[in-house]
Amino acid sequence: MKNPIRAALARGDTVTGIILFSGSPMIAELAAAAGVDFIIIDMEHSALGLDQCAHLIRAADAAGITPLVRVPEVDAALIKKILNLGAAGIAVPHATRENCARALRFVQYPPAGERGACSIVRSAGYAPGDWADHVQQANHEVMVIPLIEDRATLEDFDALAVMPGLEVFFIGPTDLSIALGVPQADFDQPVMAAALQRVVDTARRNGKYVMTTIGNRLDAAYGRAVAARGAQAIVLGTDGHLFLDACRRLNALRRPA
Repeated sequence: MKNPIRAALARGDTVTGIILFSGSPMIAELAAAAGVDFIIIDMEHSALGLDQCAHLIRAADAAGITPLVRVPEVDAALIKKILNLGAAGIAVPHATRENCARALRFVQYPPAGERGACSIVRSAGYAPGDWADHVQQANHEVMVIPLIEDRATLEDFDALAVMPGLEVFFIGPTDLSIALGVPQADFDQPVMAAALQRVVDTARRNGKYVMTTIGNRLDAAYGRAVAARGAQAIVLGTDGHLFLDACRRLNALRRPA
């Protein structure tokens, strides 16, 4: 399957996404209807299992939105099942060079990696006509997205950014702000601003891209400012963030104008 996000980033487009904590395929469809480009199905912090993940991936594909999955850890068996369901890539929490190297092996078919081969799976079209063509396209299109969430990873980012096969790096502001001693800070805070600039500058030097979220500050102007500073992939927030924010704003009707 083609991965539209890779092509859009290569064109220089800004792409947007949301993180799904709920198991509702309707959320994927609503995101697509709103013009969002991708979803990240969260299996790290949420209670979502593989069955729910399968329905969300199918809904995303049907709606024309790219499905990615944040895995709880780099586990070969889980990653294989997620990719067999048709996910376009995985996001790796608390990324390091070591766990990213393992993830790259697990998402690639041999000889490039160690992904197990099976044609009777959704991602392969249930018995593709030419297995060699499928392997070539799958290996080319799949994405491994490291989450930059720790001080050590930020300090090691020059080495991480040159790793072949890694194209998009996700700055996780919640964990990173805690790791840098400024809990809950956004990218207007000087320490976080410097971290964003460092990752953007290094990624650009290596022809790579930066993703982050504005879910801790649901504001379109702020999102545009973060994009202008070099984050080409903007996660608007989780479905929980977005629903809670909408309810709070509308519930203001209970107070006198």
